[in-house]
Order: sequence, then structure tokens, then C-alpha cells
Amino acid sequence: MNGALAALLAYFLGSIPFGLLIAKAMVGSDVRKEGSGNIGATNVLRSAGPVAGVLTLLLDALKGVAAVWLADRLTGGSIAWMSAAALIVLLGHAFPVWLGFKGGKAVATCLGAFAYLAPLPLLAVVLIFIVVVAKTRYLSLGSILAAGLFPLACWMILHPEWPVLAAALGAAVLIVERHRGNIARIRAGEERIFRFRREKS
Repeated sequence: MNGALAALLAYFLGSIPFGLLIAKAMVGSDVRKEGSGNIGATNVLRSAGPVAGVLTLLLDALKGVAAVWLADRLTGGSIAWMSAAALIVLLGHAFPVWLGFKGGKAVATCLGAFAYLAPLPLLAVVLIFIVVVAKTRYLSLGSILAAGLFPLACWMILHPEWPVLAAALGAAVLIVERHRGNIARIRAGEERIFRFRREKS
């Protein structure tokens, strides 16, 4: 029963659209109608400015931490339920019931969830992300490569129990799939480079 409650809470935590709420509060715009239409930190930064973008990043990550922490507390540290919560909170972010199941790409929420569940492998792929973005200035490419390598990092560094590895693999598949449009734009040479400032309309 507690495990099911943890899973339910993970979904509803994940589905809180912080990016949409922050952009609305700070600049009065609907971020879904700006830039890429995504509710995540990158599009909020581009459409509402760096303060809004950083706040979105932090709060989206925090809901990932909160979901796994709650699962830990509610289930007495069950790795299976904590791993399930880590994946479910990402699904909540990507497919929020409040927005017609049209959400974000779940990168920041993944950072938070796995910072609690598998911090060392996460740190390894965050370093890869930083190097890739520094070299290419494509946030999307850094996210795709980091997510794709995350299950391997988990296996190599932690040799974890199977639920953790399954959650890492599920997170990787979800994040890469949510970046399909970015992959197409990278291949076409049309992907926007990262700039830490609001873009002009």
C-alpha cells in the first residue's frame, strides 16, 4: 500500500508544471506558445530569461529528489519502490495530466531523482554533458549523450540491483525519445546553440 502511494505521489509531483507557472508569474507568457513550446528549463530560459530558467531547473530537479525521498521514507528504503518512483516522476513530468499529457523532456527531473538514487553514475554523465555542451553549445546533444550513457555508467560504477538499472534504462529511453525533434535538427544543422539569456521575440 505504501509503495502504491509513493508511486502515485511521484507521478503527481512530476506533473507539477513549474516552468509554465514560473514563466506565467514572471513575464506573463504561456511558455507553451514560445520558442520550442516545451515547459522545461531551456525553453523557459529562452522565453522568460535566465532567472526563470534557473528557477525552473532547480524546482524540476527538486521534485525528482522529493519523489524518491518520499518513496524511501514510505517504504522503508525499498530499492524497488525508490527506483519505480524515480522513473514515474519522470513520466509525470513528460506526461502531466494537467496539461493534456504534453509535458517536458524530463532532464532536470532525472537529475534530481537519480542524484538521490545513484549519485556517482549521475555525476559521471553530468561531466560528459558539460564537456559536450562546452564543445558544441548544444544542450540537447549533451542531454542525449548523457542520458544514453547513464545506464552503462550505473552498471559500471555501482553494479546496482536490477530495479535501479531498469529505472536508469527507462529514464534513458524516455529522455532520448523526448529529444527526437532535437536529433532531427542536429542532423539537419538547424539546432539552436545555447545562450544564457532570453531570446528576443
